[in-house]
Amino acid sequence: MKPEHTNVTVLKAPISKTPVSRGPMLPPNAHLDSDCRGVASILARVGDKWSVFVIMLLGDGPKRFNEIKRMVGGISQRMLTLTLRGLERDGLVTRTVFPTVPPRVDYELTDLGRGLWQPVEALGKWSFDHQVEIEAARQKFDQRNDKENGKRVERLH
Repeated sequence: MKPEHTNVTVLKAPISKTPVSRGPMLPPNAHLDSDCRGVASILARVGDKWSVFVIMLLGDGPKRFNEIKRMVGGISQRMLTLTLRGLERDGLVTRTVFPTVPPRVDYELTDLGRGLWQPVEALGKWSFDHQVEIEAARQKFDQRNDKENGKRVERLH
């Protein structure tokens, strides 16, 4: 499923004598469909789970491929390679090859990547801090849906 742009019509409220704070008013046609697609592709890159882990790890300095692989549990060599290539393509990571035998390759955040590190680190910390609450909400949701689905099945028979 791909994110798609939705056109939204903004209706102006009637003039009131009571001041109401509504935040900044956006001009008509404040953005283009292409803007949404561009932002969506960037968010897809920086928001995928492997990119988040890699960006978090590289926040404290350059690392070798196998060092990153050991630190990111569950990632395959192919997926790490694809993730690093994508981050490099987007200008978030640099890849430096040192002429040694065997060759040594380091990955490091660029200035652009370091600018992304802080919000990604905050997202990772928030996720870690709220694991228990999220899991409890999921279980509650699943139990409620299991009961509702059970009632639907009974009605069908």
